[in-house]
Amino acid sequence: MKITVVGAGAMGSLFGAMLFEAGLNVSLFTTNVAHTAAIQNDGLKIEVSGKTRTVPVSAISDPINLDPVDLVIVLVKSPQTQPAAKTAKKILKPNGVALTLQNGLGNADIIAATISPNKVLAGSTSHGATMLAPGRIRHAGKGPSVIGPWGACKLQCAQMIAGHFAQAGIDITVSDKIETVLWQKLLINIGINAITALTGIKNGQLLDLAVTQELSRQAVLEGMQVAQALGIDVSNDVVENVVKIAKATANNRSSMGQDVDRHRETEINAINGLIVRQAQKLGLTVPINQTLTTLIQTLQTHYLEQKGADEYGSRKNDGKGYPPG
Repeated sequence: MKITVVGAGAMGSLFGAMLFEAGLNVSLFTTNVAHTAAIQNDGLKIEVSGKTRTVPVSAISDPINLDPVDLVIVLVKSPQTQPAAKTAKKILKPNGVALTLQNGLGNADIIAATISPNKVLAGSTSHGATMLAPGRIRHAGKGPSVIGPWGACKLQCAQMIAGHFAQAGIDITVSDKIETVLWQKLLINIGINAITALTGIKNGQLLDLAVTQELSRQAVLEGMQVAQALGIDVSNDVVENVVKIAKATANNRSSMGQDVDRHRETEINAINGLIVRQAQKLGLTVPINQTLTTLIQTLQTHYLEQKGADEYGSRKNDGKGYPPG
């Protein structure tokens, strides 16, 4: 099986490396040229519990160099799902499939609309990874992964892909109710991501103070209220699962925290923001999620505007920018 990971940040690089080490034909695709160059020159370096191993996986930054593949694993941030889906469509073989392991909801629908409803799998993972530097990541936490068919894709297809993941030592199961699984993962993200991103803490520090735990719990309960109003069968132990995941990935910065640290666009609209939008449609109030969403959006808007201004100034100074006015 030939595989390309579209969106080889920390998580994409991790999954690509694990599959490569299992003997599968894997390429990483990322527009991060520095990350690609580092992997091409020195291999992907993965730190786990203070020890580092090097994985000689292939890395590509120019889409023109991508070959046809049997499986595309989509792990871009949710705002980049549409262009990632277009890339996947171009390189998938006629019988190929795309698997999204992204955070939030709505990504699988975008991919299915772009590629085909019968070629999409969706899933969730509890693995944690952090980008340390170009070509270097930390595997910050392990946990189970679940995948399943989305739309008209068949369960047997998910089972086949899961077999390859299991070959790589990935703890994985297949579910025919993947929407419920994605909602459960969404609720965990709601309990961790925005809070850690705003406060600068690691996942495990979410549990240090009772007031922080209570804020997380209230955000999750609001999300559960929305899910239940939509007829989604979410379990009552989601709050407990947030605690378990925070402990399992204690030394990791959440993906949203990493985005804020690096002044990148976050996935807030596909996580807490989704709860806010659904609540508005249902006539429900979700003040905690509304506040968290607004704070992240405010922070994000300001640093992206400043980043754009700094980049414009840099281009102007080196003679490559546009004249003002």
